[in-house]
Amino acid sequence: MFQRFIRAIKSMFGGLVSSIEDPKLILEQNIRELNDQIPQMNENIATVKANMVMLQKEVDRYEKSIQDLTNKIKSAINANRDDIAEGYAMQLEKHKENLGQSREQLKFAEQAYEKAIKVKKAFMREKDRKIKEAREAMRASERAEWQARVADTLEQFEMGGVDQTHDEMVTRLNERTAKNEARMEIALDSVDTKTMEIEANAEKMRAQELVSQFKRDMGKEETPPESTKEGKIEVDESSDSKEDAGKTIGKDRTKS
Repeated sequence: MFQRFIRAIKSMFGGLVSSIEDPKLILEQNIRELNDQIPQMNENIATVKANMVMLQKEVDRYEKSIQDLTNKIKSAINANRDDIAEGYAMQLEKHKENLGQSREQLKFAEQAYEKAIKVKKAFMREKDRKIKEAREAMRASERAEWQARVADTLEQFEMGGVDQTHDEMVTRLNERTAKNEARMEIALDSVDTKTMEIEANAEKMRAQELVSQFKRDMGKEETPPESTKEGKIEVDESSDSKEDAGKTIGKDRTKS
């Protein structure tokens, strides 16, 4: 019963925590924590390297001391001072023992430093991979949020009747355009274009006659074009018909 109660409490708080978690914010916090670990790691590596440097100096000091004691022992023996040589020999033995221990510690310190460098390189690679992965996930999340907003906008178009209003307005504009085009066609059909063409041809023939008259006055006779002749004939016929019509009208008036 106690375990079930604990499990129920965990499920309640777990659900609450899950509901307030923002994956984007959590990934950003993870990136900050990964970057914050680099200074601490550099400090630890610096401590290991300082220990290695200190042990290296200690080894160098013991080696130099051993060399000096060896020279002193040799000098004392040459001077037949075995008592002094014995004292130096005891110091030399002690320094050799310390040198062995220092070299052993230096070996471990070098290994620890190399391992720390390898760990840092592995950590940096893993950090860069995780940060890159997190940023790609956040960019994908931003794209998904933008797409969701676009989808919501489209749904609002459909739900709010925007599509229907859009189609209705387009239809109205098309109908108005068609009506205006039809009115233009009707207006063009109502204009007597044949009469306009006849008047234009008459003006052209009149212009040709005037040019021919000027040429005759200038002594440059030429055969008038057939269109001019035909135009003259047509004009004469029209004039004759007008004269006949005038005579007829005159007779009718006399009779009346």
